[in-house]
Amino acid sequence: MDITLTAADGHSFAAYLCGPEDARTGVVVLPEIFGINGHIRQMADRFAAQGYRAICPSLFDRAPGVGTGLQLDYDDAGRDRGMALRRTIRDEDALLDIEAAAAALNGQAARLVTGYCWGGYLSWRTACLSDTFAAASCWYGGGIARHAHDTPRIPVQMHFGGKDGSIPASDVETIRAAQPGLPIHVYPEAGHAFGREGTKAHHPASAALAWERTLAFFAQYAA
Repeated sequence: MDITLTAADGHSFAAYLCGPEDARTGVVVLPEIFGINGHIRQMADRFAAQGYRAICPSLFDRAPGVGTGLQLDYDDAGRDRGMALRRTIRDEDALLDIEAAAAALNGQAARLVTGYCWGGYLSWRTACLSDTFAAASCWYGGGIARHAHDTPRIPVQMHFGGKDGSIPASDVETIRAAQPGLPIHVYPEAGHAFGREGTKAHHPASAALAWERTLAFFAQYAA
């Protein structure tokens, strides 16, 4: 269901909430640069089917003049607008919304965070800046290398496509060097957004394996 949340600074924003209310573990699912669209909601629904309470915050609601619950198409215009909107939102402000989304999971004994593309990057930033979560799984997060030397406060795993045209292999190696104990999975035949079903980017075998690894990883830290 669609709900409205309020962050600590008074900002109100939309979110998608699903899964059993009595779940012991909740997960915050962070979107790509296309908003809380069908794909991101589908990923939340998949977590819900595994017994998690899941929530997707509409992070674009902070951008000037956007309104609430923006969903962009997977085309050039959608990508360009999403990239432009992302640049207007500071990580620290996005974190306020992520924390508010976690607080909406107030019945859950443990909270996890995951995300895709921009959301994958923000999952890493959240892992390094927040004390709210128990673990993080970051899917093809562009920009993580810029913060590779930050110190995560929780266990983290990462997933990258070996043929990702927007995240070079050198970035992945930078992260590996800075975080030698971190499980970083590279899928040799996958490109960027390989988990996005219904698009040309989707690489089913890699997506299935990354999903299995995410579930297994989260199971270690679920309540």
